[in-house]
Amino acid sequence: MHIADGVLSAPVLIGSFVVSATITGITLKKIKPEDMPRVALMTSAFFIASLIHIPIGPTSVHLILNGLVGIILGPAAFVAILVGLVLQALLFEHGGITTIGANTVMMGLPALLAYYIFRMHRLFNFRASAGIFGALAGALAVFGGVVILALLLVTTGSEFIGVAKVAALAHLPIMVIEAIIAAFVVSFLRKVKPEMLAVKQKPASPATDGLGV
Repeated sequence: MHIADGVLSAPVLIGSFVVSATITGITLKKIKPEDMPRVALMTSAFFIASLIHIPIGPTSVHLILNGLVGIILGPAAFVAILVGLVLQALLFEHGGITTIGANTVMMGLPALLAYYIFRMHRLFNFRASAGIFGALAGALAVFGGVVILALLLVTTGSEFIGVAKVAALAHLPIMVIEAIIAAFVVSFLRKVKPEMLAVKQKPASPATDGLGV
């Protein structure tokens, strides 16, 4: 899903950098010193997961994990994704230097969306809701990234409409895979280390705990 240098128009690149810088400034203020180990861990996970690309026509697909990053880091997810993208561009030439702003917006905004989607599970008292909303957040984060990718390409020029359609179809399996990964990780962390999740977990009530749900 990385956009390379030379693809987007100058106005789109500049606008993306402005949006990315603004959100980065806002989210940096929300990061506490005790959050740094989690930020480093999830930055590494994002960095590694999205390095393996599978070419499909004019585009390529790879795991993104932006939904999971958002679930675990909350607002700090945007900064983690920015750092991961900068390292990928500098070390492995994945994406581009001029498109760091666009790529961060494309993957970082859906990560924030995933965080707020996952927060909704606290409206429910049964334990399984965490996994369900984790899956939903993981899938919608990928979908959101594809939508932003399409908007960036189409805004640059109508000749990219075909590429945007191929990219959308190619990422459908990724949505399913990341939904499963997010559901599994969230369910596991809720049981063994709930403090890893950005959303504080409600203690299980005796009634639901006895039912094992």
